[in-house]
Amino acid sequence: MEFFKIRRDIPFMRHALVFNIISFVTFAAAVFFLFSRGLHLSVEFTGGTLMEVAYSQPADVGRIRTDVSALGYNDVQVQNFGTARDVLIRLPVQKGVTSAQQSERVLVALKAVNPDVTLRRTEFVGPQVGDELAADGLKALAFVVVGIMIYLAIRFEWKFAVAAIIANLHDVIIILGFFAFFQWEFSLAVLAAVLAVLGYSVNESVVIFDRIRENFRRYRKMNTVEIIDNAITSTISRTIITHGSTQIMVLSMLLFGGQTLYYFALALTIGILFGIYSSVFVAAAIAMWLGIKREDMVKAAPRKDEDPNDPNSGATV
Repeated sequence: MEFFKIRRDIPFMRHALVFNIISFVTFAAAVFFLFSRGLHLSVEFTGGTLMEVAYSQPADVGRIRTDVSALGYNDVQVQNFGTARDVLIRLPVQKGVTSAQQSERVLVALKAVNPDVTLRRTEFVGPQVGDELAADGLKALAFVVVGIMIYLAIRFEWKFAVAAIIANLHDVIIILGFFAFFQWEFSLAVLAAVLAVLGYSVNESVVIFDRIRENFRRYRKMNTVEIIDNAITSTISRTIITHGSTQIMVLSMLLFGGQTLYYFALALTIGILFGIYSSVFVAAAIAMWLGIKREDMVKAAPRKDEDPNDPNSGATV
């Protein structure tokens, strides 16, 4: 399905160097902020107190978050748990204050507003558990990266695999750079969004790479730059439909999903925007500079009875 069809190829690769310089500067800034400021890790990673409280009526999560934050907790997480009357509260570690003291203080503040609130359970999540979660998250990211490279190298060509993984890591680092610069809370939900962006971004790269491979087989008189420009131009309509639909859904979570989904949706929004950019200007350009050519896509020579002027005739693989 296409909303529109562009008849003339857009010369994307003509400006590839400029856009990649911009990408490099953005990437370098993201790395700088990651090392200088670091990520503002949530309770899941740093450790803290977890409380489950119950109300007789549906709880006002926003009001609870405000009441708990008034006690001096800037990184408190409040969300419904199971039903609208059950609430899960995560509190960061405070020096010199035990988990029991934290939960008792919060419960007193909540009872002052609503005496019907009851404490179901309280747990302490130690920093050791947080370290394990961080390590598992890094392992998951590494497995995703390796899996993507193997998949692209087998399906296409190693030059495409290198180009795609550089572009996708470019997206991930920039997302992390945004979170480090603005000191937004980095939670397990945000980590899940980062992993989702990896898969989402590589899907766009695969679509473009597949069209490049197809063009190499169809158009023998085109050079590599023309092949890539044609592949990107011919997939623009699909890109607008796919990414536009996804962004509408993510934007609804960002605006109406509440505090629990806010940073998850924010990470997806940044990832989608930079995923489109990197697939077009970073991945395709790197593949071009690595010297991708028709011989990499077409493994066998054309038969003698084929017409070289026929754009639909090509070598088989």
